[in-house]
Amino acid sequence: MSDIPAPTAVAASPTPRTGGEILVAQLQRQGVHRVTCVPGESFLAVLDALHDATIDVITCRQEGGAAIMAEALGKMTGRPGVCFVTRGPGATNASAGVHIAMQDSTPMILFVGQIGTEMREREAFQELDYRAVFGTMCKWATEIDDARRIPEIVSRAFHVATQGRPGPVVIALPEDMLTSTATVPDAPRAEPAVAAPTPDALARFHALLREAKRPLAILGGPSGASGWTQGAVDQFAAFADRWDLPVCTSFRRADHFPWDHRCYAGDLGIGPSPKLAARVREADLLLLVGGRMSEMPSGSYSLLDIPVPQQQLVHVHPGAEEIGRVYAPTLGILSGLSSFVAALEDSRPDAVPAWAGEAARAHEDYLSWSGPVRTLPGDFQYGEVMAWLRDRLGPDAALCNGAGNFAGWMHRHYRFRQLGTQLAPTSGSMGYGVPAAIMAKRERPEAIALAIAGDGDFLMTGQEFATAVQHDIPVMIVVIDNGMYGTIRMHQERDYPNRISATRLRNPDFAAYAQAFGGHGETVRRTEEFAPAFERAVASGKPAILHCFLDPRARSVGRDMPEDQGL
Repeated sequence: MSDIPAPTAVAASPTPRTGGEILVAQLQRQGVHRVTCVPGESFLAVLDALHDATIDVITCRQEGGAAIMAEALGKMTGRPGVCFVTRGPGATNASAGVHIAMQDSTPMILFVGQIGTEMREREAFQELDYRAVFGTMCKWATEIDDARRIPEIVSRAFHVATQGRPGPVVIALPEDMLTSTATVPDAPRAEPAVAAPTPDALARFHALLREAKRPLAILGGPSGASGWTQGAVDQFAAFADRWDLPVCTSFRRADHFPWDHRCYAGDLGIGPSPKLAARVREADLLLLVGGRMSEMPSGSYSLLDIPVPQQQLVHVHPGAEEIGRVYAPTLGILSGLSSFVAALEDSRPDAVPAWAGEAARAHEDYLSWSGPVRTLPGDFQYGEVMAWLRDRLGPDAALCNGAGNFAGWMHRHYRFRQLGTQLAPTSGSMGYGVPAAIMAKRERPEAIALAIAGDGDFLMTGQEFATAVQHDIPVMIVVIDNGMYGTIRMHQERDYPNRISATRLRNPDFAAYAQAFGGHGETVRRTEEFAPAFERAVASGKPAILHCFLDPRARSVGRDMPEDQGL
């Protein structure tokens, strides 16, 4: 991630501008280089201003996909992804992306067209109260009703979205405000304030670490000014190396620590390695850096007692509201993650740690858990395909997914090496992978961006394949088709055996779907067909879909197979 530039001086516009022009000028001042949208008549003045701006506008097919793309950009850059949608149905469609951004602590700004101010509270066409609609799923929801206040409110939005625990902001734009004119100076680029650990907090942390017998670090949280950078990841890896400290990553944050580092203990997500879960339970000191240990990484809040964990807990987080929210820590450190890690640069043990050798054992446990691939029912061996992708893709490849049983193979067998290469929703939102991969490929065209989606997952946002074709974004999509909502079927068969209801799917030919849009599409039924099909798809230079058929019995839990057979 690049260094943050110095603040831009305030500049006054010599002539009156429309609200739309003022708004777009603020985005440019904030360094926004790319926005997503589904156009609407409620913000025509913004679309007109974007016509002459140096901003890449990605036109999407549904507001949920547009919002997810903006959220993915926020994950990748640490600066707010920006999305424009129209009022009413457009805004409610986009709410999926806002919810993802909130639970994933991603900086994002959603601009929503709004009825004219003279029509308020008449239940005008598509009217909604956006403060009420989005108030519980974003950090701040507001409405601009005066063009002169646009620089002020946009500047505040960028600060709110990036400071403390990052998250989404929603701004409603009344139509008449966007067409009215004002003479107003632009605001400077928002530079978020970042907390740093105090000397006393660092001293207390080191005292706890020196007294520990079974410490474990858990890394999670966002990227950006108050979160992780690649430099901070590298610094923490060096710290772990000096202290021989076992390190694991939180749910869908596996790119926060290199898999091949000798201290890496694995991914603490859904269905983690039993040995890793035991390591968390048996630790006498947990160093939680950036994460929240919410439902998924905590095993439905079973790994740590609430409110006081049995383990001593050092919780480092950039948001004061998160420290002590669920778990009362032994030591809470309010700090940006990069600031905290930088403060550990000279940290070294005085003697050989009491837990010496545990990091190596933890890493060996991780390799034993993630390496072997089980044989599944059917001709398509999904685990073998993931192992092949693990070796084929470069360290900068972005691997994107939504939600479903198919994701378990990725989390277990794929190995991340670089920050910003795992784009996946900690909120568990279906349909995330395809829009995220499209944005990843647009933002980093030199690297492969691969979405792996289940059949049910793909059709949540599969229309955005048209967006990839229209904008010539050669994204790769692998659809794993088992003809069902697999996760729900898994639980259904466990809790209500022989009573299958509402989980069967009848799917189209996804390869033909890709070709119909003008992309590359192939069908894969056998394991040995995958690699050549993948290479042909890459060589095509087009957006591509590989339609892969997975035997319906290849699930995590099934009545005709042992527990965990699928993973």
